[in-house]
Amino acid sequence: MSTLILSAKDVDRVVSELTPDDLVNLMALVFSQLSSPTSSTSNNNITQPQRIAIPMQNHTGLFMPSRISSIGTAIKVVSVPSAGAPLEVREQGLPGSTFVFDEESGRVNGVVNASKLTAVRNAAGSLLATRLLLPTSKPPTKLITFGAGAQISAHIILFLTHYPTITHVIIYNRSLNSRLTSLLTSLQTQFPDLIKFEAKELPDPSLPEDQRGGLKETLRDASIVVTATSSTVPLFPSSFVTPGTHLCLIGSYKPTMHEIDSELVLRAGKVIVDSKEACEEEAGELLTAKLPLSNWIELGTLYDFNKDARPVQWTSRAELIEDVRSAGDVTIFKSVGVGVQDVAIAHAVMKRAKELDVGVYVDL
Repeated sequence: MSTLILSAKDVDRVVSELTPDDLVNLMALVFSQLSSPTSSTSNNNITQPQRIAIPMQNHTGLFMPSRISSIGTAIKVVSVPSAGAPLEVREQGLPGSTFVFDEESGRVNGVVNASKLTAVRNAAGSLLATRLLLPTSKPPTKLITFGAGAQISAHIILFLTHYPTITHVIIYNRSLNSRLTSLLTSLQTQFPDLIKFEAKELPDPSLPEDQRGGLKETLRDASIVVTATSSTVPLFPSSFVTPGTHLCLIGSYKPTMHEIDSELVLRAGKVIVDSKEACEEEAGELLTAKLPLSNWIELGTLYDFNKDARPVQWTSRAELIEDVRSAGDVTIFKSVGVGVQDVAIAHAVMKRAKELDVGVYVDL
């Protein structure tokens, strides 16, 4: 039996063939099944144990096995750099691989570089949530992001591709380092003369609000804010965020991590989450804010998914979405990432790679 190996370069080639609609439809399928009344994370349709975290010298190793009966089985392994890791280690991002299993033989029939795929599937989930929650009558024009890794790159590219109305992107990072410079150069090359890009150093969160170097003014007219950091303290106070802003919180995956403060969480009233079960264990912002569980709404419940339609069709549930919007003066999507996303995107990428004759086969 041969195993298909897909390198980072191979994955880039395949992902470039996938449109925003391809990716969003894939995530719509995943979250619809995850939130189905007949589904659970331990039944025959979906199996998704809580991720296992193992401390390493410079990283936290995350092991995430999962299965969707209609798609297949996979396990993703990711190494997240610790805050105390050397700078050169932290700037290398999140090394990761997804092992895809053959359902009949139980053998590994694919090893996929997951460094970019993790970011792409998260960005697709965020775009799905944004398309549902952001009123079509108010198209976004300004995108503010926090972080400079693959997550932010994937979010910016996907959001700019889907929303041609966005003309201004500001990227905040802890320092104006080579990673940020490289990201900025790459984005300017992909979107020449169409978008105004700015890179700024994130002010120290411990500074008084009037000494944050214009952060309040920058956030004032943001349409969408995306955070993808490992911060344990809020990146900005709630008072900096104006009503009508939509936020995608991607970075935190431990109860001790917080990218926004409790006041901002409570301003939303109801928060959209990728998985209640996962967020109950890992979403530091929601846990600290003590937002009632009844106000945690799973993304997969916001639309009706027609699993038999070709092409894929999903329709928003307008009444439920309006209920979420009217619960507060901002909207929030909180994602800690779920393993079934990895199953879906790894299988989709492997299928497309075979069609494109991309990758290397190794005889095991």
